[in-house]
Amino acid sequence: MPEAAPACLGCGACCFSQLTEYVRVSGADHARIGARVDELTHFEGNRCYLNMLDGHCAALVIDLTTSQFVCSIYETRPDTCRDLERASDACRGEVHAKRERPLLLLTSLLARR
Repeated sequence: MPEAAPACLGCGACCFSQLTEYVRVSGADHARIGARVDELTHFEGNRCYLNMLDGHCAALVIDLTTSQFVCSIYETRPDTCRDLERASDACRGEVHAKRERPLLLLTSLLARR
């Protein structure tokens, strides 16, 4: 039996990448993001992407009190994020490949307090 997928708020692995073109933002996504769209997205040519900050999506908020990874635009997040289902093969792949990244960032942020 495969290992249970961690709770999203305790994981955040899918929000991490070293790529600046990690999460594609469609025209519908761009409109849905609303007021924060200019802060959270950038264009490469005619394609739009979510901004990355310190190796993770700029919309990701790390709550140091609860050690949770919270999407600040969860209700308006891009379709790419909406389509990634918890415990799916794609989710498990993200966790397998990047499980240590959120934990390293959390540890680093907590050490700075």
